[in-house]
Amino acid sequence: MNLNQLLPTAALLSVLTVVSGCSPRVEVAVPNEPITINLNVKIEHEILVKVDREIDDLLSENSDIF
Repeated sequence: MNLNQLLPTAALLSVLTVVSGCSPRVEVAVPNEPITINLNVKIEHEILVKVDREIDDLLSENSDIF
């Protein structure tokens, strides 16, 4: 083997060594105190009922339907 054939292999090995040494570490830990969440929620809603004028008249004339 000559030097030109060993150079890519050596470069690949050096890159793999550097990358494996820099692996990220993620750590998840449970807090010692309970988590408190305070929410102030205000819910407003509006219901609009639109009745056609003819239906409104019909209902007023026959109020005993329901």
